[in-house]
Amino acid sequence: MCGYVFSSTDKLSIEKWKEGFNNIQHRGPDDAQFIQEGGMLFGFARLSIMDLSTNGSQPFQLNGKIAMCNGEIYNFEELKAFLKEKGYEFHSESDCEVLLPLFEELGMKAMSRMLDAEFSLVIADTKTGDLYAARDPFGIRPLFYGYTTADPLKIAFASEAKALMPFCQEVHPFPPGHYYANGSFVQFNDIGNTKQMIELPVEEIAQGIQEKLTRGIIKRLHADAPMGFLLSGGLDSSLVCAIAQKELPTPIQTFAIGMESDPIDLKYAKEVADFIKSEHTEVIMTKEDVLGALREVIYHLETYDITTIRASVGMYLICKYIHENTDLKVLLTGEVSDEMFGYKYTDFAPNAREFQREAQKRVRELYMYDVLRADRCLAAHSLEARVPFADLDFANFVMSINPARKMNVYGQGKYLLRKAFENSNILPNSILYREKAAFSDAVGHSLVDYLKEYAEERYTDEDVANAHEKYKYATPFTRESLLYREIFEEFYPNQAHWVKDFWMPNKEWVGEEVNDPSARVLSNYGDSGK
Repeated sequence: MCGYVFSSTDKLSIEKWKEGFNNIQHRGPDDAQFIQEGGMLFGFARLSIMDLSTNGSQPFQLNGKIAMCNGEIYNFEELKAFLKEKGYEFHSESDCEVLLPLFEELGMKAMSRMLDAEFSLVIADTKTGDLYAARDPFGIRPLFYGYTTADPLKIAFASEAKALMPFCQEVHPFPPGHYYANGSFVQFNDIGNTKQMIELPVEEIAQGIQEKLTRGIIKRLHADAPMGFLLSGGLDSSLVCAIAQKELPTPIQTFAIGMESDPIDLKYAKEVADFIKSEHTEVIMTKEDVLGALREVIYHLETYDITTIRASVGMYLICKYIHENTDLKVLLTGEVSDEMFGYKYTDFAPNAREFQREAQKRVRELYMYDVLRADRCLAAHSLEARVPFADLDFANFVMSINPARKMNVYGQGKYLLRKAFENSNILPNSILYREKAAFSDAVGHSLVDYLKEYAEERYTDEDVANAHEKYKYATPFTRESLLYREIFEEFYPNQAHWVKDFWMPNKEWVGEEVNDPSARVLSNYGDSGK
C-alpha cells in the first residue's frame, strides 16, 4: 500500500504541497522520493511489497515520462514477457515497472484494459506536458483529483483527499474504471455492465465460482513482504483463508477481533482457524478502545457514512494491533462478496431484475464504502489490502450469472457461493452455511450500542431536527449520523460530496421506516447475530 501526490504545476507553495504529502506518509513509510521536472511535482511514499530493494523505488522514469502507481499488477509476468519480446530490458522485480513500457507500446486505453490489477496510477510526459491517470474498475486503490489554488486550470492527483486539501480548491474522487487523458475522463471498464447472461445448471455455476475464486486468491499470494489474513469467521473471509492455507506450505497467520463483552465472530473464527490449522490471534477491544479510536477512524476514512464508520472501528483496531505486534505488510480480506451475491436485505428483492439492478448499483459504489474501509483501515497502519473477491475474472463471471439464480430462493443467502465449496472439505459445514452477520454487529453488538450511546449523550432530537440548516447535502437523520458528520466537517469542511449518499438498504424493499443500516433491524435477521 503506497501513496503519492502529483501536481501538474510547480507554481504553488512547496510548503503546502509537502504538507499534503506528509498527510499520507502512513501509506508508505519505507521510502520517500520527490521529483520536480517539466514544471510538475511528483512525490511517492513507498510500502515495499514487490522487490524490496531500491530497484523497486518509484517514481519510474523512461524517455522523459514519469509514472507513479499504487497497486498490485497480477498479470505482470505475462506483460513482462510481452515487453521483453519488444526489446525492453527490466531493471527490477517490481510489478509496476511494466507500466511505462506498456504505455509506450499500447497507449492509455489499451494498457488500462490489459491490467489485471488493483491500481491507481499517474503518467506524465515531462517533455510534452501530456498527462494521464487511471483507477481500477472496483476502485480498490484510492485516487482523488483536484485543481490547484495557485492555478485553477492545473490538476493534481493523490492517493487520499487529505493530501490535496492544503493546495487544491476542489477535491473529488477519481471515478473507478476510468482513465484521464489530457483533460478528459474516459470509462474503460464498467464492472456493473454485464455483457452476457450465464444460464447453466447450478452445479456448473458452482464449479465456475469455485475455480475462478480459487485462482483469484492464488494470484494474490505472491509478495516479497510478509502476509497475513483477516478472519471474521464469516463465509467470505473464511473461504479466503481456507483456500490460501490449502495452497501454502506453512501455516498462515490469521487475526480476528471482538468486543470483550459479547463477541460473535471470535468463536467462529477460532473454529475456522482450528480447522485449517492457521496460526491464529484474537484481539479484544473495549468500550474505551472503540470511542477512543472514533476520531482517528473518521480522519483516515474521509467519510461520514454510518455503516462504513461502524464497520471500520474493529478493522482499524485489529490493523493497529497487527502493525504494532508483527512484521506483516500485506493482508488478504473478504470484501466485495456481498455486493455481488446479496445482503440480508436483498432477500426482499421483488424480482430478478431488481436484484441485478441493486447489485450493479452496489458494485459501482463500492469505492465509497467497503472498499474504502478496507484500504484506509490498513493504510493507516502501513498495511496493504488485497481483495480476492474483486478479482476481475471472478467478478465478471458472478455478475453475469442469471440473477434469478442468485436470489435467495434456496432458504439460504449466498447459496451459490456456499454450494461452490460444499464438497471440497475446505471448511466445516457449520461455517459454510453459517447465517450472514454484518461485521460491525458480529464483533459484538455492544460496539454499535456504545457508539449510539455516545451520540445520544452529545446531541438532542432538536439538534437532529435542525441539522438540515447546517448540512443541506446528505443531511444527518439520527444523533449518531450527526456525530459522525460533525467530526468529518472538522477535518474536511464542505467536502460531503465525496460520498454519494448514506449506505442504506433499499427502502423500496424493506420499508421507509427503516432508518438504521444495520441488518439487525430487518425482519429476516433471524440467527445472524448468534
